[in-house]
Amino acid sequence: MSTLSSLLKPGHTAVVTGASSGIGRAACLEFVKRGMNVWMIDIDEEQLQLAHSKVQETAVVTPSSETSQIIEYRVADVSSLQGMMAVADDVFTAAATKNDAASCCCHVLMNNAGIGQGGGAMTNMETVHKVMGVNTYGPIHGCLTFVPKMKASGQPGIIINTGSKQGITMPPGNLTYNMSKAALKVYTEGLEHELRMERMEKGGKLRAALLIPGWVNTSIVAKTIEAQGGNIADAPFHEDKPATGAWMPHQVIEFMISELDDHPDRFYVVCPDNDVDRATDNLRMTWTMQDITENRPPLSRWHPEYQEQFQQFLTK
Repeated sequence: MSTLSSLLKPGHTAVVTGASSGIGRAACLEFVKRGMNVWMIDIDEEQLQLAHSKVQETAVVTPSSETSQIIEYRVADVSSLQGMMAVADDVFTAAATKNDAASCCCHVLMNNAGIGQGGGAMTNMETVHKVMGVNTYGPIHGCLTFVPKMKASGQPGIIINTGSKQGITMPPGNLTYNMSKAALKVYTEGLEHELRMERMEKGGKLRAALLIPGWVNTSIVAKTIEAQGGNIADAPFHEDKPATGAWMPHQVIEFMISELDDHPDRFYVVCPDNDVDRATDNLRMTWTMQDITENRPPLSRWHPEYQEQFQQFLTK
């Protein structure tokens, strides 16, 4: 199987949602530095324009091409299937105008857009639908609109969906968000299974991966506070106010590329951060699954009567 870097090369095309800030913007900056055509998708037009200008500043002209890279942005709501259909049509129409057949495709589809709003089990349905619409249906819409076109192109490609550790370990505090990321994990696992069977039996050239960031200095918390009528300045951390325990967005992208290059068949890209290493993440995820096999109450890690047992589990 090809490495990720074999796809990140001049003339190839990447489409990134949630591109106005954080991990999405960091991905666009890395991809454009490698000579790729980049399409930046986000609902926040003001921030997207600023991010687009920053990405344009890093554009290069490839030696084999007389024209510069395609660096476009589209304001779109990923929770709208029709909106993503329009984006896919734009991308493939623009690609078809280039002479290089390899450019007539999307080689990297990064479904990264996400919101942090939500709440507990009694969260109103308007909020539930909004969070699921962006965090779960958004990536599904990306896949429904892009993957058939990617297959038809005959070019190799990868679909990267940005999940969350909260969709695996389910910490109390924002059940709605956890649900949205857990559902995305399930969908992406099923997608990769189908693509894997196509690679084995029909010569398919697409694969999927689930990016699982750790603690990252992004604006997701700040935007949640703003959406609730608060002041962004009250956000505990973001890119311009980094927490020491969190990674910066570019570190996530660098780790993702390294993991998918060193392990071409890797699906789960579980990122550490400055506070938690991979071994601890593995133990936390194992404990969560063992709530079922050990007949413990759900989310036992956060039950006072299991605190000592959990700590012993981490250190054994």
